[in-house]
Amino acid sequence: MMRRLLQPLWVLLAVIFLIEAWLWDHLEPVVAKVVAWIPLRQFKQWLSDRVDSLSPAMTLIVFAVPVIPLFPLKLIGLWLLAHEYWLSAICVYAFAKFAGLGVTAFIFDVTREKLLQMGWFKWLYDYVLWIRAKAGELVAPIKQRIRELIAGNGEGWSARTLRLIQRFRKSVHEAR
Repeated sequence: MMRRLLQPLWVLLAVIFLIEAWLWDHLEPVVAKVVAWIPLRQFKQWLSDRVDSLSPAMTLIVFAVPVIPLFPLKLIGLWLLAHEYWLSAICVYAFAKFAGLGVTAFIFDVTREKLLQMGWFKWLYDYVLWIRAKAGELVAPIKQRIRELIAGNGEGWSARTLRLIQRFRKSVHEAR
């Protein structure tokens, strides 16, 4: 009974987790392009050389510190929300989120080997990868059902909803 009540919560948490993972995966190449575009490649090499001389515990500090300056941006976003500046709040929070993920991906790429030398961090890393796989498994049937409904004959969908989907798909294909 309780498991059945918590199922929507678990699905929601899985979706949120997968969105974060998707952002991580898709921001890493963007960060790599930014690194190639501006002189961050030299900075990355410099940082990598410095990290090589650090202990794994000190490397954890290098990994954690760069996202701290972004925390005030999230507080500003909350302040904007509290004062009903919706669009500004969303923009500030989105910027902080993307910048935080981008910086974290960049720094994690440099520090990964040293961090994984710590047993607890390796366990945590493996656990997060396992959770990601489980979240994918949890959401997969829902994604498949949505694909089937959109591609199917419309069973369970109202005619109006199907027309809207068809118009949207047509407009997307015409725009190309």
